[in-house]
Amino acid sequence: MSDFRPALVVVDLQEDFCPPNGSLAVAGGRDITPLINKLLASPFVAKIATKDWHPRDHVSFAANHQGKAPFADFITIVNPHNESETYESQLWPVHCVQGTPGAELLPELHASQLDMILEKGTDPRVEMYSPFYDPFMAPRVCDTGLAKALREKQVTDVYVVGLAADYCVKNATIDAAKEGFKTYLVEECTRPVNTTAWPECKKDIEASGAKVVSMDGPEVRRLMTAQ
Repeated sequence: MSDFRPALVVVDLQEDFCPPNGSLAVAGGRDITPLINKLLASPFVAKIATKDWHPRDHVSFAANHQGKAPFADFITIVNPHNESETYESQLWPVHCVQGTPGAELLPELHASQLDMILEKGTDPRVEMYSPFYDPFMAPRVCDTGLAKALREKQVTDVYVVGLAADYCVKNATIDAAKEGFKTYLVEECTRPVNTTAWPECKKDIEASGAKVVSMDGPEVRRLMTAQ
C-alpha cells in the first residue's frame, strides 16, 4: 500500500450556509467553491461531502424553544440514553431542513467528482457539528460511518474544507486527527462565522494534532504529484 492515500472531506457546502439567500449564511462562503473544485480534480482516493440534514423539529433551532433567540441563546442538550451526560450548545436559525432548497449542495460545486455524500444532524435530539459523530460518549447517539469509510479506503491523510471553519469544519478536522489520520485544514477553502475569533480557533485545531495549511503549501502541492 502507498504511504500516502489522501481523502478530501467537503463539509456542508450548502445553500443555507452561503449568501445571498442562506438562513445561516457565512460571509464569503460561496467564494471558496472554485478552490474546492480545484482540489476535487486532484487524485484523492476518496472524495466525500457532508450535509447538515436536519428534521424541522431539530434541537438546534431557536424556533423550537419558546423565548429563545438564534445566535444569542444556548441550551443544555441531554444524552437521550444517559441523562447524566450533557453539553451546552448554541441555538441557530432554522437551516438545512431535509428536502428544502437550503439543504442542497451548491450547484457550482463539482458534485459529480464526489464518491459519497454523508448526511449528519438527522437526529432531532442531538446537535452534531462533526461529520463523524455527535459529542456524546456514554453512549454515542449518532455515527455517520465516516471513519469506517475512510479506513476501508486505507486513507492515511485527510484534507478538510467547507463551512463553517469555526464549527463543523473545526470539529471535522479535530475528529479526523483523533481517529488517527494525518489531517489538514486548507485555510483558503473555508470561512468562519466569527472572523475575530478565528486565530484562536486555529490554535485549538492545531492543538489536536491537525495542521492548518495553505493551497500554496507543500501539503497541498504533494497532492498534485500523488499517483
